[in-house]
Amino acid sequence: MSVTLVVLACGTSTTVQDGGRPGYLRFGLSGSGPIDRLAHAAANALVGNPIDAPAIEFGLGGGRFRVEGGPLRLALAGAPCPVTLDGDPIAHHRSFVLREGAELRIERPRAGVFATLALAGVVTLAPAMGSVSLHRRAILGGLDGRPLREGDRLGLAPSSIGGEADRAVEPVAIDRDQPIRVVLGPQQDRFTTRGIETLLDSGFTVSNQADRMGYQLDGPRIEHGETGFDIVSDGTVAGSIQVPGSGRPIVLLADRQTTGGYPKIATVASADLRHLAQRRPGDAVRFVSVSLEEAVRLARQRAAEIAALPTLLAPILDAADRLRVANLAGDAVDALGGED
Repeated sequence: MSVTLVVLACGTSTTVQDGGRPGYLRFGLSGSGPIDRLAHAAANALVGNPIDAPAIEFGLGGGRFRVEGGPLRLALAGAPCPVTLDGDPIAHHRSFVLREGAELRIERPRAGVFATLALAGVVTLAPAMGSVSLHRRAILGGLDGRPLREGDRLGLAPSSIGGEADRAVEPVAIDRDQPIRVVLGPQQDRFTTRGIETLLDSGFTVSNQADRMGYQLDGPRIEHGETGFDIVSDGTVAGSIQVPGSGRPIVLLADRQTTGGYPKIATVASADLRHLAQRRPGDAVRFVSVSLEEAVRLARQRAAEIAALPTLLAPILDAADRLRVANLAGDAVDALGGED
């Protein structure tokens, strides 16, 4: 049996993303995949999917959906968006069932940028180069190589709904205040001491030039050294901070170009990329330098956190179940002191 999720409305930055498309950097294609990997994994864990299964990613938007062909278990994680099911509010970071005839409405997030809607089961999209993740500039993945739009239909081979309880998990934090940890380099020698101090000691804000390819930051100009701002093009990674001739830093993200000819003053620690990406235009950004060893430790800690998500889910009990668990009458006795 298959079901279909019907898109009644959605924002222009609504895309299908799975774990990504590794292995193609040498061919000039970045991996795409979720911007907020922790939120993506949490949403999938809540509906019983593998943590890198395809899901719908919203960028500063929401949407309206219905289902055809049977019920479908869903979960939303990441940036906190108001969610209603036929007008009734649904808590964030919990699973729920969308039944035929009902309408799911997801509003713009109250904070942050990216939210992920997981769909229990297997999305029946044909992979492109091993992944269904949309890479918008390469016109690969997603639905016909483009974002979702009104009228689209996503087919699924759903997992069994059965009588199992829905589940919840502690919300993944959207921290817009913590400094973003970076490892200096690989071309910090192309900047003056004052330029490096500007990166680490000054405040920046996310500009309006921000998307899944990268975030350009507004703030003081970062000074290049005498060798200037041109280098022989070399590889980039998610988190590379390029500084072009304008002196305005650009943090590269999932859909970035794979090589670049601007020097890279630093690289954002992978564990902190989601904290940067969840900041909106106008939000403040500060950087702090850490060692490569610390960045590796943070990456391993984040990987362990993601792997542990399925063990952290708690069932959502109805009123009768909550009373049974509480066992309110378990120690009651009769008036004469005997057990009831």
